[in-house]
Amino acid sequence: MIPPALHRRLARWRRRACEAVGSSRYSRPALDELDRKLERHLDRDGGYFVEAGANDGFTQSNTYYFERCRGWRGVLVEGIPALAAECRRNRPAAVVVEAALVSAAAPGQTVTMHYSGLMSAVENALGSTEATAEHIQRGLAVQSLAATYAVAVPARTLTEVLAENCPGQEIDLLSLDVEGMEADVLRGLDFARFAPRFLCVETRNRGELEPLLAVRYRVVETLVDHGTRSDLLWQRL
Repeated sequence: MIPPALHRRLARWRRRACEAVGSSRYSRPALDELDRKLERHLDRDGGYFVEAGANDGFTQSNTYYFERCRGWRGVLVEGIPALAAECRRNRPAAVVVEAALVSAAAPGQTVTMHYSGLMSAVENALGSTEATAEHIQRGLAVQSLAATYAVAVPARTLTEVLAENCPGQEIDLLSLDVEGMEADVLRGLDFARFAPRFLCVETRNRGELEPLLAVRYRVVETLVDHGTRSDLLWQRL
């Protein structure tokens, strides 16, 4: 059996080799073909993305294909330090911000995150300690991960991250996969300064997002609907 670390390196080499000859065969990692679905609305080269909840920068990434195959640039936001390090390895051309996004942040503030791979979450993000703990344990089981751990990570607003890393930049796509923190992240965005053209948001509570977005955005497609959660694409009016 090939050790997991070696398997990842071999997969990365295969992917990069294909990309070098213009093939995107191994370069569409988004869950439920979200990168293909997004491309229907964002069929252009040279765009700009911001992806929060970036994980390792490749696994289930909504923006990897756009960067590697369509020449996009952008920012990846990931709070778990080990995953942020993988982002830097997998996406050397992207800006990687190691932080958890919140609605408001004081200088030096941190929040606790619980590791669960693709389902890592901020403490109480799912509404209660119990609900978040259940989510974390389910994530461990689904992904066959050995254990969780808690880590304190810097807390930043999305406005702060964008002002620091891409001031004045037109953002074509903001992708949010933040395990229950969607409304808080959006409350931390100054839409008067930064209003992305499209928002792709995984959510369990669309009704919580409507008041925050309805003035400037409309839902143009439900990209995925799993009943308990959905991926919605919002377009700027």
